[in-house]
Amino acid sequence: MQPYLKLDYIGKTFTRGAVTTEVLKDVCLDIARGDYVSIIGHSGCGKSTLLNIVAGLTRATVGGVLLENREVNSPGPDRAVVFQNHSLLPWLTVYQNVQLGVDKVFAKTKSRAERHDWTMHNLNLVQMAHAKDKRPSEISGGMKQRVGIARALAMEPKVLLLDEPFGALDALTRAHLQDSVMALHQKLNNTILMITHDVDEAVLLSDRIVMMTNGPSARIGEVLEVPLPHPRNRLELASNPTYLKCRQRVLEFLYERHRFVEAA
Repeated sequence: MQPYLKLDYIGKTFTRGAVTTEVLKDVCLDIARGDYVSIIGHSGCGKSTLLNIVAGLTRATVGGVLLENREVNSPGPDRAVVFQNHSLLPWLTVYQNVQLGVDKVFAKTKSRAERHDWTMHNLNLVQMAHAKDKRPSEISGGMKQRVGIARALAMEPKVLLLDEPFGALDALTRAHLQDSVMALHQKLNNTILMITHDVDEAVLLSDRIVMMTNGPSARIGEVLEVPLPHPRNRLELASNPTYLKCRQRVLEFLYERHRFVEAA
């Protein structure tokens, strides 16, 4: 059976003048439809570069990405990205920021009224319909990220790509947004690939955690299955043996990589 999303021996090299740096080497990963997969590793291991390759924002030097057995090497609405910084257009309202993507993707397939309803539907999904007429400067950081998620979901992407989407938020806001993303994943059964530095976040949200070795020439060091049923409750998981075992394994992996860095 063909994987839904396949990362096929991806390698990435950057050249600046006479200096060539191999960032990624032989990265292979199969992701099934509806999976939530997190990528974790130390800074400089190429996590964001890998996500950008899947998004089509960066070309792989070797290998490639297959989505439903078709090669993808340029940006497209079938892969929507939510970055750490919300990237909302400050002169547009919340509604207009989401509507912009909807109009771009569905101009030929939905009427104006249908596009309006779809925009409101996605704002409702992230509980931001009440702020539809506000501009980004008038809402909090967490609310901006909710709008960014709504904008991504509104394109009906086959794969949702999250690049440390909660990294710039305070702990309480981060927890609320993590719970929202968990609920959305349960409701929509969308396929999610997320970059994170947060071990607890990775174990809480993911079906699998992909642990990267240190760069240069980073590759996948280990893939950890997280055999916890959904939906998940963070308070109940705090003392769950399976959760604690998964958390410990990720910490051990990262600690070993940190020792390698110190020894270099």
